[in-house]
Amino acid sequence: MDLHTAVYNAARDGKLQLLQKLLGGRGREELEELMGAAAGGGTPLLIAARRGHLDVVRYLVGEHQADLEVANRHGHTCLMISCYKGHREIARYLLEQGARVNRRSAKGNTALHDCAESGSLEILQLLLGRRARMERDGYGMTPLLAASVTGHTNIVEFLIQAQPGLERPPRSPGGPEDPEDDEEEQRDPDAPSVESCCPTSREAAVEALELLGATYVDKKRDLLGALKHWRRAMELRHQGGEYLPKPQPPQLVLAYGYAREVSTVQELEALITDPDEMRMQALLIRERILGPSHPDTSYYIRYRGAVYADSGNFQRCIGLWKYALDMQQNHLEPLSPMTASSFLSFAELFSYVLQERSAKAPGPGPHVGFADLMGVLGKGVREVERALQLPKEPGDAGQFAKALAIILHLLYLLEKVECSPSQEHLKHQTVYRLLKCAPRGKNGFTPLHMAVDKDTTHVGRYRVGLFPSLAVVRVLLDCGADPDSRDFDNNTPLHIAAQNNCPAIMSALVEAGAHLDTTNAFRKTPLELLAGELLAAGALQPFNHVSLQCLAARALHRNKVPYKGFIPEDLEAFIELH
Repeated sequence: MDLHTAVYNAARDGKLQLLQKLLGGRGREELEELMGAAAGGGTPLLIAARRGHLDVVRYLVGEHQADLEVANRHGHTCLMISCYKGHREIARYLLEQGARVNRRSAKGNTALHDCAESGSLEILQLLLGRRARMERDGYGMTPLLAASVTGHTNIVEFLIQAQPGLERPPRSPGGPEDPEDDEEEQRDPDAPSVESCCPTSREAAVEALELLGATYVDKKRDLLGALKHWRRAMELRHQGGEYLPKPQPPQLVLAYGYAREVSTVQELEALITDPDEMRMQALLIRERILGPSHPDTSYYIRYRGAVYADSGNFQRCIGLWKYALDMQQNHLEPLSPMTASSFLSFAELFSYVLQERSAKAPGPGPHVGFADLMGVLGKGVREVERALQLPKEPGDAGQFAKALAIILHLLYLLEKVECSPSQEHLKHQTVYRLLKCAPRGKNGFTPLHMAVDKDTTHVGRYRVGLFPSLAVVRVLLDCGADPDSRDFDNNTPLHIAAQNNCPAIMSALVEAGAHLDTTNAFRKTPLELLAGELLAAGALQPFNHVSLQCLAARALHRNKVPYKGFIPEDLEAFIELH
C-alpha cells in the first residue's frame, strides 16, 4: 500500500494517531500531494467529513490547512457532505473555519438542499444563521421543495412558517398530533427564525404542501396524511378570499385516466372515497410542480405502474410506463440510466405476461399484443439513434451495448406474437432503421453478432429472451444485416455462432451468404471453432458451401502471393475476408 492510500484509509477509518504519524514532519509540497485524491475516490478531508470523524477533520484543517472547498467528482464539498450525512458538529466547525455556505455542486444544489433532503433541521438552522440562501438547483428545486419530495415534514413546517397568516395545525390537548410536529419543535431556541432568513411566498408554501402530500401518497403510503397536507394547501390557496389558481396542463393525460386536479374543498374531500383517484392526483401534482425533466416525476409514474402490474392490471401499467418513457426520452440525455431501466422493465414485463399467457388455457387473461411490443421496440431504436447523434464519451460503451441487447430481447418477444402482413412490414422497417445506424456493442459486435452470442441472454435480474436466437437472426438477415460483418477481432457472426456451438444458426448465416472459410484475427475459421463432435456428426457440410473462389483466395494468402494493386478493389476485399 502506498503512502497516499494509507493516509486516505486512516482518515476514512478515523485513526487520528496513525494519521498524525503518517503526516508528521513532512514538507508542504508533500503534504499538499497527500491531501489530494487517492485511490479511494476522494481526499482525506472529504472522506473524514463523510464518515463523521470530527477529530480528523479538525486535525487536517487546523494542523495542515486542508482545502475546505475541495469537492468530489459531483461537486460536493465537505460542508455539503456533512450536511447530507447529518454531522452537525462537523458542519458547525467547517462554517467557523470559513466554508462557503452557498457553494453549488455540479447539479446546482447547495448545502441547504442537502440538509432538506436528509432531514437535518438543526444543521439547516445553522446554515440559515450563516446567511445561506434559498436558491434553486439545476432542476429548479428549492430546499423547501427538496424537503417535500423526500418527506421531511419537520423541515417543510419550519420553512413555511414565514408565510404570513399560515397557522400551525391544531394540537390535541394531550400532546402533538404526530411525530413530525413534535420533531419540528425540538430545535435550538437560539437559532435564527426562518422569517429573518428566507421568507416563503404563499405560492411556494402551497406547492410545498401539495408536493408533500404527493410524497405521503407514493412514498409513505399514507393517504390520510396526504389529505391533511392537501387540505392545508387548499386553505392557503383560498386565503383572504383571493384564490391562487393552479396552472392547467395543456391537455389531459390518457395514462392518468384523464384525471384532473381537484380545485375545490368539496372535490378534495371526495377523494377519500376513491384511493385510486388520490394516487392519480399525486402524479398530477408532482408533474405540475417538479416538471417532466425531474427524475422523480417519471420514477413515481413507473412506480405506480408497477403497483398496477402487481395487482394484475397490466394494461394500466403499460400505459403509465409508456407515458414515463416518452417523458424520459423527451427530457433526459440519451442512454440515461433511468431510460435504460424503463426499457428493461418493459422487456421483463412483456416476457412475464407472454409466459403467463402461454401457461394458461385459452380465454380471458393477461395480454400483450403486437402494438405494445412494437411501440416499445420503436422507442428503443429511437434511443439508439439519439445516442449515435451525440459525441461518444468514456463509459458510454457498456450502456450502449445494454441498450442494443434489450432491443434484441424485445425483438425476440415480438417474434412470439402473431402479426398481420402490414404489421410484419412495420417490424421490418423498424429493424432496418436500427441496422442503418450501424450500431456496435462490446468488442465491436453488430446486432447480428449479439443475436448469436449466449451472453446477450443476460441483461437483468430476470431472464427475458434466450440467445443465441435463430428467430432473431432470421429477422436481422431479412432486414439486410451483413452476415460477413466483423468485430474488433475480425470475427464474423459465424465465428461467434461456432463458439456457441449453434450449427442451425450457422446454416442460416451460410444460406444468407456468409463464408464458412473466413478467418478472424487469430487466423481461425468458423469451422475450426465449432465443437469437434458437432462437425463429426455432420451438422454442417463445409464442401457444400466453399466455392472455388474461396479456395483461390485462401491459396493466395497461404502462399503470400502479392495481389494488392493488381486486381480490382472488390476482389481485394474478398481475399482479405479469407
